[in-house]
This record gives sequence, structure tokens and C-alpha cells, in this order.
Amino acid sequence: MSTVTTAAGKAKALTTGRRLRWPHHLLIAAALLVLLSLVRLIDDANDVTSSGTVGATLRLAVPIFLAGLGGLWAERSGVINIGLEGMMILGTWSGAWAGYQWGPWAGVAAGIAGGALGGLLHAVATVSFGVDHIVSGVAINILGLGLTQFLAGLIFDTGAAKALGGGPRQSPPVDPISTLTLPVLSGGEIFGWRSPDWLGSVERHHWFLVSDLAGVLRGLTNGMSLLTLVALLLVPLTFFVLWRTAFGLRIRSCGEDPYAAESLGVPVYRMKYLAVTISGAFSGLAGAFLVTVAAPLYQDGQTGGRGFIGLAAMIFGNWRPGGLAAGSLLFGYTDAMNVRGGGQAVHALLLFVTVLLVAVAIWQLVRGNRMRPLVTTDVERRAVRNAFVGGALSVVFAAALLAWFLSSDVVPGELVSFTPHLTTLLVLALASQRLRMPAANGIQYRRGESR
Repeated sequence: MSTVTTAAGKAKALTTGRRLRWPHHLLIAAALLVLLSLVRLIDDANDVTSSGTVGATLRLAVPIFLAGLGGLWAERSGVINIGLEGMMILGTWSGAWAGYQWGPWAGVAAGIAGGALGGLLHAVATVSFGVDHIVSGVAINILGLGLTQFLAGLIFDTGAAKALGGGPRQSPPVDPISTLTLPVLSGGEIFGWRSPDWLGSVERHHWFLVSDLAGVLRGLTNGMSLLTLVALLLVPLTFFVLWRTAFGLRIRSCGEDPYAAESLGVPVYRMKYLAVTISGAFSGLAGAFLVTVAAPLYQDGQTGGRGFIGLAAMIFGNWRPGGLAAGSLLFGYTDAMNVRGGGQAVHALLLFVTVLLVAVAIWQLVRGNRMRPLVTTDVERRAVRNAFVGGALSVVFAAALLAWFLSSDVVPGELVSFTPHLTTLLVLALASQRLRMPAANGIQYRRGESR
């Protein structure tokens, strides 16, 4: 093997990087918690890692995650699904309609069914009739919004539903789903006896790192909804089904090369129909979560664009459930800062992001220096140039955020409310370099035709 070939191989390895394993992810999570603890102490912003913030993060992240999971199933089969928002809306109305009459779990089942109907409609349009995936998704969003507004006025604003508190823009109240609290550690009950709250007492001391860890653990074990627990279990379950079963392999083969899958006997149409219907079901479950956990009733405009944020989280996660969960938690955390922490907590996050940008700048510059002596092609030279440019931009933004942090005490309320949307834009912009969508995503497939 020649020296040039060896150097090119090394440059390619440095350019693409290595896939992180679970120990690496745990180390990164630990480092981020240490940094958050330092920021909390410096700016005296206790809500940054409080159990209330962690609990709010979960409640706000789960519907985003479930919607993104719906997008993951559809796009792994090769069908772009931007109709997640409309399917979520169908899930909220269906969940509230069944929930106030027969209980919250009936509402969950109805929400799943309502979203699945939206997914089935999207599959009929895109798979059978060859409608452009984007056009069909937009139509689903419009249909979901208009249909639920019509049905809300027709059903919730008349008869018994109106007497129970319903109206043209909201449903009667729905009983919430039961919650779990871990006894002794988080203050749960044992046969009616109120147990101690050890994690809560440690959190209230505001010690460095120890109280932060106690706050995170208490937020995960105090008042967690059963539906939240189900949603968390869907992360390993989805990974197992899509990456460890024959059914999942067939789904993913349709998203990578449907013609090759067809030649191997995979029923491509059936797989796409199943995947897109499952996609709608997950989106409907996200809508049902909103009416049984996040709020006790259906309201017009309740989804608030979470379907689109779920799509952004899926892209951030590189079309994998673990990355999707991380992206959803990020968006949920910034939204929780808006709900609980206010300007003081977001002000502390300015310093947190500044340190992260400095770390990114150092990593990019070191990476560029390591690649520079080994490059041989224009593509590799462009990668080195992008590394240096990215490092320089990170330094500039870090300096600007540090100046903002030092010159202010709190972040204005207008910017606090915009934080989740700004996070969505920044994450998509910064994560775009390493994304790899399914190869046949969005391509119209016709059985028996050539490529």
C-alpha cells in the first residue's frame, strides 16, 4: 500500500470520526452535569438543575419525542412525513373525546387510533397514488387542524359535553393518568405512610454536583406519569425492532433501496403502509399525552408546533432513536427553562453555552490541524477548511455570549419565550454536517419499474 493511500485513509478516518459508544455518552452526560453545576453556583440559578425543572423537561420532551419517533418510522421506510403536526392534532381531539367519557387510558387508545388514521391517509396518498410527500404532509396538517376545529364545535359545544365544561375550542376535563413516586428516595407513600424524601433534602442544600445529581434523580422518580414511563421504554424497543429484527430490516431496506428490496422478495408497499401507519400512531400517542398528562383537556392550538420540533429532533438525532431522545430532551429542557426558570436560569445558560462553544472551537481546530498534513483530495481540503471556519465561528459566538453574560443579570422575557425555537434553528444548523438520511427517502417508488 502506498504512502499516499495510507495518508488518504487516515485523513478520511479523521474527517468522518468514530461512532460514540455508550460509555462515551455517559462520560459526556457526566461532564455536562458538572458544567451545569458550576454554572448554577456561579450565577446562583438553582432552577438550572432542580427536580422541578427535570420533571418539566420530561413532560415537555415526551410529546416531541413521540412525534419524532413517528417521523423516524416513516422516513426509515422512505416516506417523508411532515404531517406529524396534523396527526398529533387528530390524536389530541380523539384522546379528549374518548378520555372524558371512558377514562384516560381509553383516551390514549383513541389518540393512537386517530393518529394512525392520519398516517394511513398519508400512506394512501404517497405510496399508492404517488402524491409528493411534502404536499401530502402539508395537506394532512391542514386537514387535521380544520377537522378537529369542526368536530370540537359539533361535539364539545353541545349536550352533556357542554354541561361538563366543553366548548367550541376545548373539551370537557379528562382525568389524568396515574403517577409514580419512588418511596424513601423521592417521598412516595408505603401503605398510606408518607416516606422520607432523601433526594429532596439533599437537593435543598444546593451542594456542588451532589445536589444537582439529587435534583436530576428526584425529577426522574417523583410524580412520573405512567405514560411517560411507557414513552421512555419506547427508545430501546424501537431500536430493537428496527435494528435487530427481520421486520425492521425490511422497513429500513425500503428506505435505502426499495428496488433492491423488491428483488429480494420484500413487500415494499406493505412495509411502507405499515411504517407510515405506525408513524401516525406514534404522533397520535403524542397528542394523547398532551390531553392526559400535560393538560387535562383538549384545547385548540394545543400542539403548538411540537410536530415540527419533533421532526427537527429526529433530524438532529440522525434518524436514530437514541439521538432523537437526546434532541427531544434538549428542546424540552429549553422549554422548561421558559416555563420554570425564567430570565435568571436562561442567563446562567449563556455561560454554559459559552463554555461548550469554546470546547467545540478547540476540538475543531485540533481536528483541522491533525487532518491538514494528511489530506490529498479537494474533498479532504474542504473538510479541513470547514473545521477551521467552524472553530473560528465558535470562538466569535462564544465571545459574544460571554460579553452578554457579563453585561447583564437576567435575559429579557421576550427572548426567554423564544429560546426553544432558537434552539431548534441552532441545533439543525450545527448538526447538518454529520447527517445521513435514508438513501431513498422521499423517492417515488413504483413496483416493477426500473430506477
